[in-house]
Amino acid sequence: LLACAPDAHASAADAIAHLTALRDRREAEAKAKGGKKKKKRKRTKPLFDELAAGFLELRKHKGVDLEKARELVRDDPNTFGAMMMKLGKADGMVSGACHSTAATMRPALQLLKTAPGFDIVSSVFFMLLKDGVKVFGDCAINVAPTADELAQIAVASARTAATFGVEPRVAMLSYASGDSNKGALIDVVKDATARAKALASEDSFPIEGPIQFDAAVDPAVASIKYKGLASEVAGHATVCVFPDLNSGNNGYKAVQQASKTIAVGPIMQGLAMPVNDLSRGCTVEDIVNTVVITALQSMDVE
Repeated sequence: LLACAPDAHASAADAIAHLTALRDRREAEAKAKGGKKKKKRKRTKPLFDELAAGFLELRKHKGVDLEKARELVRDDPNTFGAMMMKLGKADGMVSGACHSTAATMRPALQLLKTAPGFDIVSSVFFMLLKDGVKVFGDCAINVAPTADELAQIAVASARTAATFGVEPRVAMLSYASGDSNKGALIDVVKDATARAKALASEDSFPIEGPIQFDAAVDPAVASIKYKGLASEVAGHATVCVFPDLNSGNNGYKAVQQASKTIAVGPIMQGLAMPVNDLSRGCTVEDIVNTVVITALQSMDVE
């Protein structure tokens, strides 16, 4: 795995995966020797040349020449890391401790692309509640997903849940359950539910929607709102898919703050290979947890 993070953070995670820390060598050496920078040293030239040549091949149709390719690979650790993954020299990457989300994800989208069957990258949070783990998506990336995008988020979230041992039972959340109400927003969730079932036709997890949050997670409420209706999800949902970022971001934060639970994430999904983004205010524990998550995601890709 690659970590675009400070040395202390990287070393703490090194026991979990074979870790390569991508950072400015002069800054690292200066820190170790009291702040005095050494004369600039060249990066490992054979690897640098290989990554630059690979980047040129992938991006020359966008007008990138060799000089620009070498500049980007040399100066941007996220591009350097994404190219290592593209050429099979790394299985995943954790970044964001020193970079914005855009800077972390842009090279991954340009070079690694999305996984087969997916057009978008999305995210989930693992909510570590007292009565079990719930997976909430998408609470960080897609502002106003279409029905097709919402279906992709649902299937990606279910598969991410399964990767981490959570049996996926997917609730497509809305402000109505079943046919209890009508409206344009409800219709989007209905359409997304049908599309998600088609996209997951080879998977075994159940998908239900539209359904309200209380009916999705509380068996007592589900027994009233789904009385006489067979549903594997109602009252027992483990994966909750919010209809947009406004509801999703506020929803996970409301649950986190009201219950004082731990929210692990955002965990990125939908890329061909795993890349995860940290907050620039992250702790060592955050980085280690994200390395563990990325390692497990990379094993699932393999």
